[in-house]
Amino acid sequence: MSIEIRNVSKQFGDFRALDNVSLDVPTGELVALLGPSGCGKTSLLRIIAGMETPNSGSVYFYGEDTTHTDVRERQVGFVFQHYALFRHMTVFENVAFGLRVRPKKTRPAEAEIRRRVHELLNLVQLDWLADRYPPQLSGGQRQRIALARALAVEPKVLLLDEPFGALDANVRKDLRRWLRRLHDELHITSVFVTHDQEEALEVADRIVVMNKGKVEQIGTPAQIYDEPASPFVYQFIGNVNLFHSRVHAGFARIGAAELPVDEHAHANEAAALAYVRPHDIEIQREPDGNSAFRVRVGHIHTIGPVVRLELHREDESEIIEAELSRERHRELQVQVGDSVWVSPRSVRVFLDEARLEQAS
Repeated sequence: MSIEIRNVSKQFGDFRALDNVSLDVPTGELVALLGPSGCGKTSLLRIIAGMETPNSGSVYFYGEDTTHTDVRERQVGFVFQHYALFRHMTVFENVAFGLRVRPKKTRPAEAEIRRRVHELLNLVQLDWLADRYPPQLSGGQRQRIALARALAVEPKVLLLDEPFGALDANVRKDLRRWLRRLHDELHITSVFVTHDQEEALEVADRIVVMNKGKVEQIGTPAQIYDEPASPFVYQFIGNVNLFHSRVHAGFARIGAAELPVDEHAHANEAAALAYVRPHDIEIQREPDGNSAFRVRVGHIHTIGPVVRLELHREDESEIIEAELSRERHRELQVQVGDSVWVSPRSVRVFLDEARLEQAS
């Protein structure tokens, strides 16, 4: 079941939750709606589900306009952050609930209900808990039961609203790997909301980055991380160093360093913002060409296999974060207080539109 969102806007009083959003979700794809709190991602998910109606725009399921179709007729499964399981029902009855409340003419026979529920409990690897009650389960188990219940009604579309947000970090990691494997097996068109960048990068086929009710970028995890379309996406996806720069004749200046930026070859002393990932900061004991500049090592943090360095410009105007492998750190033998030379291996430069507008 494909989903098409066309020019959808949603207003809550004076607050514009969605502003002319368009999006295509092909059949069988797993798409993440990613962004900070208040960016509109949950409002969009609820409009897809039929729980909210847009002020303008349309929603299509497999080419059919479902903008005003009742939620019960959309064949959508919905998984909430806080499980929403019935505490007084066993695991089995929770999963069977959606089948038992169907109208009599579409309700499966009792034997078929039991077969389907046990099949789903096996799928989520929890058939051995069929007679337990939700309070007797862990958070991760409850979320898997919630997913089994959503799948029991054989939805054409599966929607998940921060499904792992209430769980601790280790359980979240296990469940998102499990969700990815489950999706690869079932191939249900799925959309999930998250504010966790790592979760979206690990699980989704494509990511929709949202900000202030608009779509900033749509792409694969690799495209979103390696080719951010805007400064917002660059700063939201992973750690990044930001340098205020100026661009002239195809070069960006960061302090005394000059870095080639061919995409801005025609800019003339234009204000710019330069972004560099911490793992793209090269550290040397001696300068290496005109792309290097001098810094002082302020702090060193060892986190598992990675060593993070906090570096200070000589004028203390900026703090730079760099990441090294333990092996590279041992080679350099860098200590707190040392002066070293750094140069970006990869830099992305955006012209500073706000400053350009002020200048004009």
